[in-house]
Amino acid sequence: LVYLREQTQVWLELTTLLIPGENDTEAELNEMTRWVVANLGPDVPMHFTAFHPDWKMRDKPPTSPQTLTLARDIAAANGVHFAYTGNVHDRRGGSTYCAHCGGLLIERDWYQLGQWNLDSTGNCTSCGTPCPGRFESAPGTWGARRLPVRMGR
Repeated sequence: LVYLREQTQVWLELTTLLIPGENDTEAELNEMTRWVVANLGPDVPMHFTAFHPDWKMRDKPPTSPQTLTLARDIAAANGVHFAYTGNVHDRRGGSTYCAHCGGLLIERDWYQLGQWNLDSTGNCTSCGTPCPGRFESAPGTWGARRLPVRMGR
């Protein structure tokens, strides 16, 4: 991960599937998020996603929304600027907020975009602080439908 962050031009985001009893203790979340800030920087987005007991791993309960919120709160307390919850309905946990003024930048409700408070260059419209990432000048209009993605050269 450090190599990707320091030696390449890829946009890096991290996703952690939180499985109850496996990787969801406060100590583990503190250690992980502190490592990310120290080694990758505070602007690397972290996504904490809910586990659902499906297919071959049915012996664990689903991740609670409270655990996801706790993970997000721990990440923020340890300096992660952009921490999100996923695989649950959590408008606040799925939205992006300005690291400087705290204003809502991109409102997300599952796959639906709501408010878009970035200017055409990706800066917060309230305070002018750049939001790290790669953004179009305006939000997409595809709604909640799923579209195929093809990777190419």
